[in-house]
Amino acid sequence: MRVSAKLILALGGSAVALAGCASTRGPAGNSLPAATFVAGAEEVGENYIIGASDEITVFVWRNPELGAKVQVRPDGRITTPLITDMVAVGKTPAQLAEDIRRVLNQYIEEPLVSVMVDRPLGTFSQQIRIVGATERPASIPYRANMTLLDAMIAVGGLSQHAAGDRARLVRHDRTTGAQREYDLKIARLLKRGDTSANVRLEPGDVIIIPESMF
Repeated sequence: MRVSAKLILALGGSAVALAGCASTRGPAGNSLPAATFVAGAEEVGENYIIGASDEITVFVWRNPELGAKVQVRPDGRITTPLITDMVAVGKTPAQLAEDIRRVLNQYIEEPLVSVMVDRPLGTFSQQIRIVGATERPASIPYRANMTLLDAMIAVGGLSQHAAGDRARLVRHDRTTGAQREYDLKIARLLKRGDTSANVRLEPGDVIIIPESMF
């Protein structure tokens, strides 16, 4: 079903309002540097924030019976051997590992704990949102080293009437608290294979794709 131009504009306006700050245009001609197609590593980044429904593995060195593979519950907590209802949401894997270590320290001497995120779904601030003229507008979990190409594959590419080369990326600058907008050339990337149009994404990015008026 064709998405109207008014709806695209409304969705775009909502996305820009998400951070609650004034938007500014990005530097360097409003464009981002090109990203490589194959990342050097695929693991979740060390700054990843655990969200509800994430699947994680807790490993306790020399005490495997105290570890577990668990899914973060909707209330944001997990339960493992000797630990009941520990809050996991909002923490990095390293922070959660340290909290688990402190509890286990009551039972074993100097426990070494590690936490790995096996299947990240992410909080809203960790997701990539794609709205507008795409086959399947959606919020998708951010993955380490995710690029524009990865995001567009996840939503099925551009719709028939998309103006992909007029798309914009809205990004929250955590340093200044401001929003920045960058120009995207999605049609050039998907239809012409222009690798310079493939850019690196960051957690919380919003991609807005307008519809062509012709």
